[in-house]
Parts: sequence; structure tokens; C-alpha cells
Amino acid sequence: MKVNQIISWICRLVAAVIMAQTLFFKFTAAPESVHIFSTLGVEPWGRLATGTFELIASLLLLWPGRYQSVTTVLGAGLSLGLMVGAIGAHLTVLGIESQGDGGQLFVYAVTVAVAAIVLLIIHWRQVMLLVPIKPNRL
Repeated sequence: MKVNQIISWICRLVAAVIMAQTLFFKFTAAPESVHIFSTLGVEPWGRLATGTFELIASLLLLWPGRYQSVTTVLGAGLSLGLMVGAIGAHLTVLGIESQGDGGQLFVYAVTVAVAAIVLLIIHWRQVMLLVPIKPNRL
């Protein structure tokens, strides 16, 4: 197994596990999740939508088979978008520490974002296949 494949799998697992472990709290309306999304003014639909997209991103990151590189890129892109939103919410509204968690949720968001960026770099060829580029005509 090549080094890039090992790094890719580590990043995919880390991101998917972090996002998947928060799903229980989002989908069961745990008080911490309700508080966060109420503070953001998007409870309950924001909590449920975020959980759904995190579930989809986790599944895409771990999807096996022939199109694994493409699903990894899609999952990494979706993960990065979600985590940019989470990091932004922490920096502007929630604060880095939320309800005495010592900044744990913020660190999780940054960790998933970094893993997603690494995945997009490793799978750059697949990213370029998904971006339609038209040649300049003079």
C-alpha cells in the first residue's frame, strides 16, 4: 500500500468517525445539540439537515468499490463545507468553547476540515475530473 493510500484512509476514517459520532446527539435532540442550533436560530431544521449531510459525507468517505476516489472527493468536499460552517459558527456566535466542552467540538470541526483538505490534495486528479473547465478561445 502506498503512503498516499494510507494517509487517505486515515483521513477518511478520522473524518467519518468524528462526524458519525455526533449523529446520535443531533438525531436524538440531545440538549447540547438543541442548545447549539437554538443559539444559531436554526433549531430543529438546521440540526437535522446538518446531521443528514454529515451522514451522507461519512458514507461517501467510506464508500467502497470502483468509484471510491470520486466518492472520497465528494465526501471530502461536503465535509469541508460543513466544517467551514461549524468553524464559522464557533468563531462568530458560539465561541470556541460551547457549554463547558473545553473547545472539543471546535477541535473536532478543525480536525475534520484538515482531514478533508488533505483528502482533496491527495485526490487532486479526481477533483479536476469533477470540475468542468472550458479552454479559452481567442
